[in-house]
Amino acid sequence: MSTRISINKVHFPVTTLGYGRRVGIWFQGCSIRCPGCISRDTWEFSGDTSMAIEPFMASIGPWLSRADGVTISGGEPFDQPEALAAVIEELRRRQAGDILVYSGYAREHLFECHRPITEQIDVLISEPYRLAAGTTLTLRGSDNQRITLLSCLARERYPIDIDGRPWDPARKMDVMLDGDIVWMAGIPRAGEMAEVKRKLAAAGLACHASDQPEILVRA
Repeated sequence: MSTRISINKVHFPVTTLGYGRRVGIWFQGCSIRCPGCISRDTWEFSGDTSMAIEPFMASIGPWLSRADGVTISGGEPFDQPEALAAVIEELRRRQAGDILVYSGYAREHLFECHRPITEQIDVLISEPYRLAAGTTLTLRGSDNQRITLLSCLARERYPIDIDGRPWDPARKMDVMLDGDIVWMAGIPRAGEMAEVKRKLAAAGLACHASDQPEILVRA
């Protein structure tokens, strides 16, 4: 039986979660479930969202030829290790950009338990989201999270200074339209989503939490 992958959403281009214009892949299902997570709609494991790797890769093939890299998030990608390994193997064959993977697991755990996968990616952003840690560092949902550069391409594209701040301290959001749903990709500043909700309410529009997906935010 071929490997199957459970996917929440795929989008191109995403410009807020790594270098350049990227394909964003959000896995469905997360066993970590950090308090305060803005992507609660990706938590539940559901067979209804699964598909074989081959048609999934075929569906994103036209994007890969135009992308600078791929960002994989979720959900928790390492909760589907076989699917994650298969996708990364295919990405290595089909595109030359960097592969950036978000995980809520500790870096040491990933290196110990999933070494074959970590050896094939360029950038790992690890550790669970901690609301109390603050949100000031680019690419990280909370400041306790760690960026690990695993390739020469990663060190070229993501230079980090002595304060641990990546190449671009600006924090922004991508806004996408999917039918009658508006959703955002990126990592908001502290309090930013509350301000968005306030402005929408002032305009007579409803904004729901990410587990009620009229407006979604994905990191």
